[in-house]
Amino acid sequence: MALFDLPLEQLRSYRPDVLEPSDFDEFWKQTLSEAASHGLDVRLEPVDTGLTAVEVLDLTFAGFAGHPIKGWLVLPRGADRPLPCVVEYIGYSGGRSVPWAHTMYPSAGWAHLVMDTRGQGYGNWQPGDTGDPYGGTGPTRGGWMTQGVESPEHYYYRRVFTDAYRAVDVAKGHEAIDPDRIVVAGGSQGGGITQAVGGLREDLAGALIDVPFLTHFRRAVEITDGYPYQELVEFLAGQRMREEEVFGTLSYFDGVNFAARGTAPALYSVGLMDDVCPPSTVFAAYNRWQGDKRITVWPWNKHEGGGVHQRGEHLRFLADR
Repeated sequence: MALFDLPLEQLRSYRPDVLEPSDFDEFWKQTLSEAASHGLDVRLEPVDTGLTAVEVLDLTFAGFAGHPIKGWLVLPRGADRPLPCVVEYIGYSGGRSVPWAHTMYPSAGWAHLVMDTRGQGYGNWQPGDTGDPYGGTGPTRGGWMTQGVESPEHYYYRRVFTDAYRAVDVAKGHEAIDPDRIVVAGGSQGGGITQAVGGLREDLAGALIDVPFLTHFRRAVEITDGYPYQELVEFLAGQRMREEEVFGTLSYFDGVNFAARGTAPALYSVGLMDDVCPPSTVFAAYNRWQGDKRITVWPWNKHEGGGVHQRGEHLRFLADR
């Protein structure tokens, strides 16, 4: 994909009007209040992985509506405690994978909580272990963009964002973790989830937001044929009379609206040739983020963004936290 979006100088000032519901804050306040009525029900089981430099715990906690959500908690051995912690969210279709895939942050002295994404993780790139009781008992293959899109109350990402918010509560409540030094992180879908948590919380030490998905939905579906946004296009192509209803629901989940409420220090990244999460959608959110921020721009890259090089940027960001 060539440079198909706005020039970089325009992207840096791109602040489009994005639909924001008048009851956006009340919707999320009520959603999180309902979730809080369920205890976190944290269960941690040690796992013998053969890794000697880290301690691995198989995590289960109560997410949206008390549903069990899986994860990993990986702790560096021998480091002074309490530890700072990175809470990470996974890209579209991926799950928590295996614990030895999550050793970079512990190698830098950080605890690492990896949240499984409900209903996802069907494939072999990052398998998952959490079902979505609203849609099935285990991971399913795709279609999450339109699950429950008829209303904000039933939309799939209401459940996911609530799970993600509560994952931070889990980290804050663990005796080995410093509750004042928690950074949320993720790329693509994980970046979109990170933006949402960053907009819903004021108690974070930072946010690592890479090539975020779930951001400026209207712009995305108009300028890219890439999936997963194309799921919305295909849905609307058949459900021709439901455009207003669909985008009304999506406005409660748009990363631009969450970014406008984000106060933690943030490190973003963007690939200027990204045809999955177009650059203008990323900058639409980045330009509204309220906290201290910077963005790493990768001019010649697609949705992989900075890849392993961006991970180095993460470590430098964390060193200042």
